[in-house]
Order: sequence, then C-alpha cells, then structure tokens
Amino acid sequence: MLPEMTFVLGGAASGKSQVAECMIINSGLSPIYLATARVWDDEVDAKVILHRTRRGPEWHTIDAPIDVATPLGLATSSQAVLLDCATMWLTNVILAERDVAQAQADLLTALAACAAPVVVVSNEVGQGIVPENALARKFREAQGRLNIALAAQSDCTVHVVAGLARTLKGTAP
Repeated sequence: MLPEMTFVLGGAASGKSQVAECMIINSGLSPIYLATARVWDDEVDAKVILHRTRRGPEWHTIDAPIDVATPLGLATSSQAVLLDCATMWLTNVILAERDVAQAQADLLTALAACAAPVVVVSNEVGQGIVPENALARKFREAQGRLNIALAAQSDCTVHVVAGLARTLKGTAP
C-alpha cells in the first residue's frame, strides 16, 4: 500500500523514475502520470518517448508543466499519481518568472489535499559544484529548498543511486 505521499530523490539518470513507476504499478491503483517536462529539443523528445514506451498504455498521462494543482485536485482514491518530476516543474516555474515561494507553497498544499496517494520524483542537485551563473545558482538554491520541503511533508522518502533505492524516512512501499 502506498503512503499518502512518497518522495523519490536521486541524481540525473539514477533510476529514480523507474523506482517510482514500480511503486505506482505495485499499488494496484489506476496509474496517473503528471508529466512536467516541456519538449524543447530532440533530446528531450527522445527521453519523453522512452519514458512513455517504458510505462505502457495502462498509464494515463497528463501534461502539467506548471499547473499540477488542478490534476492533483481531480485525482481520486482509486488512482495513484506519479509527479515526474519536481525538478522540471521548478525549472518551468522559474523560467516563467513566477513567484517561486508561492508556487512551492501551492504545490505543497495541493499534494496534502490530494485524495490519491502521490509519488513525487525530484533531482538532488546540491552535491555538485557551485554554478558559475546567477540563474543556475538561483535554481540550485530553490531546488534544495523544494526538496527539503517535499521530504519534510512526505510519509516516505527514498534516495536512489545507480538504480538502488534506500529508504531515508518511513516505510517504502
């Protein structure tokens, strides 16, 4: 059984999306995928196609690059929602020049109010070097604050490295 909110954190290409997808599928609930990525180039397009193919047709995909509150509010207890990923969502919020603190507060409120269990995927970005430009530093700081808030609100937090999942908080599904 899935907790109300599970937070899956890891580096880029660590296997975190596959771990999260397995949690959703193993729940036996109807899988909903909230896709936050925007397709800006052929590389992102290929990655989106790979993810959709891997998930298969049983998943209902909703494109939600910024507004994740609406689909979270429509989810039911017979569904399980995968929000993949908070990192792309935050990128979209920053590039749209939205108020990051307010957007984060709205996201956390929507996650808490969601009737369905939710698994949120996010990238750990704080283990690298200090970026050389202001926008990248702003993003890194905002992502760190968002990850802290998501981990604090989650019932279960899982860290994924090289496809291996380690539970940091709660009991993993």
